[in-house]
Amino acid sequence: MPDPPMPDPPPEYGPPPGYGRRRARRFRLAAWIALVLAAIVVGASVMWVSGPPTEAELREKAGLFNKDRLRIGVKADTPGIALREQTGRRTFKGFEIQIAYLIAADLGYPPDKVDFLSIETEDRARMQALDGDGRFVRVDLVVATFSVTRARQEDPSVGFSTPYLYTEQSVVTRSDYPGKITSLGQLEGRKVCTLGTSTSEIELARATKAIVTAKNLISDCATGLKSGEFDAMTTDAAILAGFVAESGGALRHHDIALEKTEMWAVNTGSNKALRTLVDLALYRSYADPQDQRWEQAYQAYIDPMLSASPNVNVAQAEQPCALPPPVRRWPWERSLPVQDCPSR
Repeated sequence: MPDPPMPDPPPEYGPPPGYGRRRARRFRLAAWIALVLAAIVVGASVMWVSGPPTEAELREKAGLFNKDRLRIGVKADTPGIALREQTGRRTFKGFEIQIAYLIAADLGYPPDKVDFLSIETEDRARMQALDGDGRFVRVDLVVATFSVTRARQEDPSVGFSTPYLYTEQSVVTRSDYPGKITSLGQLEGRKVCTLGTSTSEIELARATKAIVTAKNLISDCATGLKSGEFDAMTTDAAILAGFVAESGGALRHHDIALEKTEMWAVNTGSNKALRTLVDLALYRSYADPQDQRWEQAYQAYIDPMLSASPNVNVAQAEQPCALPPPVRRWPWERSLPVQDCPSR
């Protein structure tokens, strides 16, 4: 019997035509994607390592780690700005006190961890304030009507933050003073009180030959003015407005139309990391529309003074423009809008 026919061989299941080329293209695409991702990771790593410090690194450099309390030097005799209440707790209140609380909170210090110490004008650059026992101690921050000037910026012991208030110099007299004062030159021959080592004293000396008395406390000028010891007193309008408001009509405020803007800023001394953190707090306050702490401070303390000082530019009603300081952030961290600040 003949053998049965052999079955046909099974078909060969090889790759379809063109398979090798498609596979090579997929491999090259995957390799290209891997290279791009690697470049991004390496670039981000380099930027992260060599970029500006993080907020946590700045806190460490500023010496805030393991620091239980924050000392802030403030004025104690300026109604509406910074006034120490004569109560058992010796508390402080005013616009600058609220600004100090704003900054302290962003540094990680709630109000009960903040110590306010009275500081006089001449001691703001040295950052030396009086403690409860009357001893001079160094403070961490100075928030005390400290105006930015070129000479102060060149002082290595002074480190100014971005400004937190704009005001200008003005003059206050008793209400019975004859006529209206529109320039410092009109004070020639008059007895004028001002703060020693202040920008107001410098401007007064340039403009007139008044009989000038320089005091450490502006409240001493106000007392002397009311008693007739002085004919006028001059300093920043935001400082003087509080005395005019509380005088019950006894004092009158004069706008002397100086073009120079007084820019109040925080002094952090030589602590550059702390200055950057203060700038960050002020930037957040300025750029975040949900952060109304600056506006609330203005409305609570400066707004009530304005009616007693008509036609005087007491203080700008908007927080000065603040740019973001160099602080490293991850892409997923919340960022705030960046705006160009107009030239001052």
